[in-house]
Amino acid sequence: MNILRKRYLFALLAVVLPLIAGCTRHSKSEQYYLIATNTAVPYWKAAANGFAAAGLEYGVSVDTRGPAGLNAQAEVDEFNAMVARKPAGILVSVANSQLMAPAIDAAIAAGIPVITIDSDSPESKRLYFIGTNNLEAGRLGGRRVAAVLNGKGNVVFFSNPGQPNLDERLKGYMDIFAGFPGIKVVENFDIKADPGTALDKAGEYLERKGPARVDAFICLDSRSGVNVAEAFKRRNITDRLLVAMDVDSDTLRLIGDGTIDSTISQKPYTMAYLGLKALDEIHHYPVKPMDQDFALDPYSPFPAFVNTGVALVDKTNLSAVMKKQKEANQ
Repeated sequence: MNILRKRYLFALLAVVLPLIAGCTRHSKSEQYYLIATNTAVPYWKAAANGFAAAGLEYGVSVDTRGPAGLNAQAEVDEFNAMVARKPAGILVSVANSQLMAPAIDAAIAAGIPVITIDSDSPESKRLYFIGTNNLEAGRLGGRRVAAVLNGKGNVVFFSNPGQPNLDERLKGYMDIFAGFPGIKVVENFDIKADPGTALDKAGEYLERKGPARVDAFICLDSRSGVNVAEAFKRRNITDRLLVAMDVDSDTLRLIGDGTIDSTISQKPYTMAYLGLKALDEIHHYPVKPMDQDFALDPYSPFPAFVNTGVALVDKTNLSAVMKKQKEANQ
């Protein structure tokens, strides 16, 4: 009887011990950071929510950091400060790749996993990139502009030249416009990290008449669209095209009233949610050496790029997007 009981006991332990080990894999002592380009904008609040949701699922500690305003050097300083704490992993959106790449490389050399989201630094040794295919985001917007303008008109952009994801979006638009010789790009206006400057500049563009008239206004960042829309409203403009970026509540409201034609939607929540889970996996099952060139390795354990997708939002699908946003905020 004793022998039989021992056999039952060993069988039970064989089943239960792996379950216990799985439950104790995670710990609040594991600290992960998300370094954002601008924590003040709704886009990054959505990302922080995704990061927090994954952290809660896994029972680990998470924190979203970064400047409250686009400041590439301040973002690098914040990144370095978090590296000094020796965390289990870092997600980072890169405002300026030239500035951030050496900091990412130093973190990797110290054994800290780094994954980029939203805006990449391909020249760095980051493990891989999770985010939007920004070329495709630009092409999606470009096809909309070309269709509404019937292939002809003057176009201006509002952007932060030098920010990798915005530059990729611009290239995507230009890829499409190359097939429409009647579309002329007048200027890529540098908002210099302040979307508020778009309000005054849009007003200047709206004063142009005749052959210099600007027919389409395209915003490559998440907040300029609201400011350009205000310039439209102050002048009761209804015969120009405005295409925005991202789906904060102000942008969606302005699509609803017809001031903004459409916007390109991304998935910042998803980027950060998947990013935390990816970092956790690398932390528990580290790849050594971490600073090898995974991009050229056909047997790499990592993808080069995880595409979280884009969609065009206009009046036809606005209510569905707003419903999802309302549910997420409840």
